[in-house]
Amino acid sequence: MTKIYNLDFFKIILSLILFIFSLLCPINFKLILLIIAYIIISYEVYVEAFHNLQKGQIFDENFLMIIATLGAFIIKSYEEAFMVMFLFEVGEYLSNLAINKSKKSLYELLDLKKDTITKISQNKQLTIPVENAHIGDIFIVKPGERICLDGKVIEGNSYVDTSALTGETKAKEIKENDMVLSGFINQTSLLKIQATTDSSTSTTARIMNLLKEADETKSKTETFLTKFSKIYTPIIVFIALIIGIVFSLITKDYNTWIYRALVFLVTSCPCALVISIPLAYFSGIGIASRKGILIKGSKELDTLNEELYLLLDKTGTLTKGNFVITKVKAYNLTEKELLQYASSIEENSLHPIALAIKSCSKKKNLPIKDFKEISGKGLSAIINKKEVLIGNKRLMEEEKIKVEDITSLGTIIYISINHQCEGYIILEDEMKKSALSLIDLKNRFKNIIILSGDKTNIVSQIAKKLKINTYYGELLPEDKINYVKKYQTMGKTMFVGDGINDAPVIKLADIGVAMGLKGSDASIETSDIVLMNDNLNTLKVALNIAKETKKKVIQNVTFALIVKFIILILAFFGISSIWMAVFADVGVTFLVILNVLMLFVKKY
Repeated sequence: MTKIYNLDFFKIILSLILFIFSLLCPINFKLILLIIAYIIISYEVYVEAFHNLQKGQIFDENFLMIIATLGAFIIKSYEEAFMVMFLFEVGEYLSNLAINKSKKSLYELLDLKKDTITKISQNKQLTIPVENAHIGDIFIVKPGERICLDGKVIEGNSYVDTSALTGETKAKEIKENDMVLSGFINQTSLLKIQATTDSSTSTTARIMNLLKEADETKSKTETFLTKFSKIYTPIIVFIALIIGIVFSLITKDYNTWIYRALVFLVTSCPCALVISIPLAYFSGIGIASRKGILIKGSKELDTLNEELYLLLDKTGTLTKGNFVITKVKAYNLTEKELLQYASSIEENSLHPIALAIKSCSKKKNLPIKDFKEISGKGLSAIINKKEVLIGNKRLMEEEKIKVEDITSLGTIIYISINHQCEGYIILEDEMKKSALSLIDLKNRFKNIIILSGDKTNIVSQIAKKLKINTYYGELLPEDKINYVKKYQTMGKTMFVGDGINDAPVIKLADIGVAMGLKGSDASIETSDIVLMNDNLNTLKVALNIAKETKKKVIQNVTFALIVKFIILILAFFGISSIWMAVFADVGVTFLVILNVLMLFVKKY
């Protein structure tokens, strides 16, 4: 890409030098140098127009520039012909430079892939390509190196820089058994990590896929612009033909009216709109990524400006998801034995409750068979030839197992063996401080609703702290789906969640938001927006970025159309010159690009 832009820059400089020499040369050589300079500067415009013609896209800005400059040659306005094409190409070069600089900085920020990792195999250190690494491989990361695969720390304590993913400038402390993501930079001590992903499924791979989708998706504004250009350009060409041919035949003053038609064509070129709108959206997406917010595309950025119903999961979204066991009650077993059964059946689960239970069990997990997950209720398996169930009260009631009715606050998990309740575990979860930011967002949404599978009395406590009036507890995943559908009948919805059970709801909502640090792969893959730092404060930042981006788009479209309309009217009456037309095209393009770049200096 750098070579391409160096070539474009060389082309611009060479053609300008030839043009300057032409002004100093005798009349015989002047035209030759101008033609050579014109060919050099306009070659790619002709090629692009030809390729578009093959696709059936006749009327575009390249077509307008070719007609305008060839017309200028016909009426012997040679210098104007060259300068129109020259300034058009300079505008294209600078605008592409701005767009690609924005893209480059974004991709550099997130292109966190590393060619090799240091794998530990049979007590030897082997340097292998990251593509050859597998889940379960153990590798080391030295201070100053970037972690290239998601994994679990099995040895070492260190601080890591997470800013590339989360936007957080403060280093994060990492200890043994902590999970780390690809893209973190190890800062202080050697870490030994066991990979939980390969290079194709790592966090960075998923982020890069999201960015590619961001490049491909278009907002309503961009889609409208594409349709508008297909109608707008032929009309402009038709009007220019009337001005250039009909009025020339009526007045017999060919040069004057052809010149006015050319001014009309150059003025009407939609470069400012074609360039500034995609640049604004991509800049907005790039700014968001620097703050730890990944937005899938301009369509999603646009939707954030609409009136939305905000629906939120509780565990891991409003709360930290770091459950702490506050009570273990065993009836016929010891507490250690009860925890052993619970930990064994939860062995393959990454749910925060499962992690808390496994961390508290002191005994070795027992082998299990016939493992089953009962969506939204619990788990079942065969352990030591006994049927073991672990889950909420609803699961026990469905299986007609009598359980103790517990009124204390907290999440209650019952354990039954051979259809007899053997005890329960009570866990509590702490609310995130960032959840309090939702109080300030109440006027930004039609309504804020909590949807949770937890007990209603626990959900009500969280809702009360956040001043949220609408909440629902004890929901199954399908219940959450039904509530989202219900609110979609009244308007557009945004759902924020983190767990694998939230993936269908995230996908269903008009805007699905996933937590990036603790969120499951499924919820991140199906989401439209990922909060990489799991911080709900960034939801407000995302809304502010979307608002400012939309404002820039409206400002640019309004300004460009007003200037062009004024110059078009002046062109018809012969008041504006081709230089004014160049300003209406290239000059306006420069100004709207500068306006877009102001997004980068604004505080959000």
